Amino acid sequence: MDVEKSSSSSFEDLTNAEDTKDIRAAQVAASVAETLAAQVDNDNDDNAKTQTANDEESAGDGEGGDNEEDVCDILGNKQLLKRIIKKAPSSEKRPNRGDLVTITFTGKLEDGTVVEKEERFQCHVGDYEVVQGLDMVLPMMHVGELAEITVDPRFGYGTLGLKKENSTEVIVAPNAHLIYDVELIDAKYEDFADLKSFEVLRKYGARKKERANYFYKRVEYNNAIHLYRRALDYLDNRDGDPDAEFGKEDLELSNSDSQSLLEDRLIVYNNLAMAQIKIGAFDAALQSVEHVLRCQPNNPKALYRKGRVLEGKADTQGAIKLLQKVATLEPDNRAVQSDLARLFIKARREEHNEKEMYQKMLGQAKKMEQTTAVRQKTPLVDNSKLKLLGFLMGSILIGVAGVAIYRYKY
Repeated sequence: MDVEKSSSSSFEDLTNAEDTKDIRAAQVAASVAETLAAQVDNDNDDNAKTQTANDEESAGDGEGGDNEEDVCDILGNKQLLKRIIKKAPSSEKRPNRGDLVTITFTGKLEDGTVVEKEERFQCHVGDYEVVQGLDMVLPMMHVGELAEITVDPRFGYGTLGLKKENSTEVIVAPNAHLIYDVELIDAKYEDFADLKSFEVLRKYGARKKERANYFYKRVEYNNAIHLYRRALDYLDNRDGDPDAEFGKEDLELSNSDSQSLLEDRLIVYNNLAMAQIKIGAFDAALQSVEHVLRCQPNNPKALYRKGRVLEGKADTQGAIKLLQKVATLEPDNRAVQSDLARLFIKARREEHNEKEMYQKMLGQAKKMEQTTAVRQKTPLVDNSKLKLLGFLMGSILIGVAGVAIYRYKY
């Protein structure tokens, strides 16, 4: 998340899409080259010529062949397969990451049960607005092309599957393979002029936010964070045109429209903070809630999330003060009361542990003082003994010398 993604994630960050664009293009080119080589070999065989003619006739009717040569193994492990059903008429146009595409698709299980169906659905490539398998294949399709995409669970709905919203009814079972028929109707790069509309900005922002909420509920927090950030890109009155004069790039919106965008943006910042807290990105989460509190200092959700952030950063007392403020704003909020009780217990435990630590430190300090005092006293005792011994020895020598002199004289 980056912390590791959930094992149930329907979007797996294998590689950066921009970095792998050339690799995928090379895979497609290699697949086309193999198909052409096979056709050249078949030209030497009359039966193969007949089959090729039949295939071309079927393709003219909008049907593709079922030969393995018609299937492109995109990843090389048969987890994502693409088969062209109908080629694009003449267009060489392909969508790039970030482009707005219009597609019609039908998703089926292996037994043919239809689980998804959309007509002229619009989404931005690379923004996780369709399952990852489709998101990865869209840049490899031409406008006007119809293809069949076989998606492994790893790039579909993963180990969680898909259920109806607010229901236990299963739409896609866990670890289910999916088959999509996808037609790429249009692809468009949106320049700054395309976004200079309140309706467009709010529509895109709301769509990204809802998709982010979907991933948040699936405990796929990285995907949710990506989409919350994308929502913030649109929920603003600035289009960010680098070529525009300073102060001229802002959209001229009415006060009510600007207020609507601001309120939507603050909701997204609150949600973004919660997702960042879930992955332990406390510094980033603190920045997100501060955006809200600058505009709404008494926003209960932002205060609560900031309390969670401070708790995560080991500032229990700071967290208690914020949750106490939330409790005054929402006295009936039982979750806040419960968290406050937990934090009070945690604070007492921390205080007790701190006292024990100080006592241990003081005890060790006293022991060190006593040891030092003993070491300082020990040499003094030894010196006095040596002095006494020297005095005695001197007295004995003097006595012996006196006796010897007396005997010598007498």
